[in-house]
Amino acid sequence: MSKYLLFTPGPVNVAENLRAAISKEDICHREVDFDQLLVCIEQKLLSLFQITEPKRYRAVVITGSGTAANEAMLSSVVGHGGILILSNGEFGERLHKTSLIHNSPTHLIEVPWGEPFDLQKIERYLERHKIDVIAMVHHETCSGMLNPLAAIGALAKAHKAIFIVDGVSSVGAEAVDMEGCNIAFCSSSSSKAIGSYPGLSFVIGRKKQFKKLKAHKANTTYLNLSTFYHFLKARSQTPNTPAVPLFFALDQALTNILDEGVSRRFAAIRARANQLRDGMRKLNLEFLIDESDMCSVLTTVKVPPSVSVGELRDRLREKAIIIYEGKGCFQDKVFQVGNIGEMSVFDIQFFLQTLKDVLLTLQAEAADVVIPFRPNATMPVNVNIVPIARPNGALKPSSL
Repeated sequence: MSKYLLFTPGPVNVAENLRAAISKEDICHREVDFDQLLVCIEQKLLSLFQITEPKRYRAVVITGSGTAANEAMLSSVVGHGGILILSNGEFGERLHKTSLIHNSPTHLIEVPWGEPFDLQKIERYLERHKIDVIAMVHHETCSGMLNPLAAIGALAKAHKAIFIVDGVSSVGAEAVDMEGCNIAFCSSSSSKAIGSYPGLSFVIGRKKQFKKLKAHKANTTYLNLSTFYHFLKARSQTPNTPAVPLFFALDQALTNILDEGVSRRFAAIRARANQLRDGMRKLNLEFLIDESDMCSVLTTVKVPPSVSVGELRDRLREKAIIIYEGKGCFQDKVFQVGNIGEMSVFDIQFFLQTLKDVLLTLQAEAADVVIPFRPNATMPVNVNIVPIARPNGALKPSSL
């Protein structure tokens, strides 16, 4: 089978040295070998967040997807206080559903998918209700919108609430200022912008907030953050059997980022996003939200008239290109193009040329026109994309 090019927000095409890392010799998770591995990963995670006072923070690693890390936060942090969920998309809704299982009362401020929050409305709500915790998704993947950490963190601080953040699809591509944005805990995942395999997640938080968790009644066995913190602090281990090969891969992925430089990594991901967006604008494609509101990891694109998103996805898959379809209220209206993982300029050019060809074909078929034909106004003739001949064998992306 040919290697797919994953133009998705995760999972991603991984670097070759991760394939070697995940195949390292077997070790026991209760031996010093794993202790040392976990210490290295934690130090590298703190470096990724560019924390100026790393001794004030710890990072626990969980065998489970990003949703596991989010449930660990929502089931462990609140205690008997009120929690406010801010939702403007699918993953905000998931935070709310998860919190309802574990926390009473759970409050919700919800706006339509893809729309920004009204900060004044949030402030008025905080003035009228006793809220101990505010939770929000940083990058709402369903729309591509990047939500404002600094503004919400400031509101949380002013109203003496702690701020917890779902950073699953933003960490590794966007700066998350734990200190400056007053963030108590932030979750993320191995398989998004960090560029490793799926199956691990983590929660980074302030030591003083981790210590407070001991006073809260445990709502879960596996996902109790207090237990993870105790094992990390006392033994440099995890409370349950971890997916050890994935820890080796995560360690290598973090090394790759730090070797490149965190700021350079962010800039490289942003450059890929800009190249893709420039190319798609030349195809007269429109984006769902304003570019100033977008995260740098993906672009949500309105599907042209007469083109089926499902058919577009299938045709691109035949060319070994994988994209996302829209979900929920965006289903059949948009498609999504990610730009993280191992992805070269050549891969992006190949994608843009293939996307152009597929869209032309689908529009022609819808109009019952025999190909070749002259593109209509929605697909201009003067698109300046150099045709790329993609090999039939393995599709091997290289670093940008």
